Amino acid sequence: MANLADEYGTDVEIYIKALTTTIHADTPTGAPAQLHDLLEHLGLERHAYPTGAPLYIWHTVPEHLDASEQKRLATRAIPVLLLAGYEVNCTPDVFDESAYRQAVQDLRTRAGRPAVRQQAPIGSPSPKTPARRTP
Repeated sequence: MANLADEYGTDVEIYIKALTTTIHADTPTGAPAQLHDLLEHLGLERHAYPTGAPLYIWHTVPEHLDASEQKRLATRAIPVLLLAGYEVNCTPDVFDESAYRQAVQDLRTRAGRPAVRQQAPIGSPSPKTPARRTP
């Protein structure tokens, strides 16, 4: 099994596996658990070989999706991965420019929203500053 992330020195390599229609997302050997968790959170499925003590971990786009939706899912993951600080490479046969632009726009929209501020519970007054005394 070839690991393209190891071969190219990236954090994630997204491509269609040769002689299949399966979209793979390879991560380097020893990649942090946070990266694997993020890929799963983004909708990719984790695989490991051998299953008892994983030496090789990769992710795939769910095969129950149609081909165009698979490409959109893989492409929409890219801006999130980049924002998290990972180096990502995606082959042109997977990349969907409109899905990428929409994912970037979604991230900008979320980032532009003001954070919800916690209000003090009713009935708990804010601490008052002591009065200044002059000698």
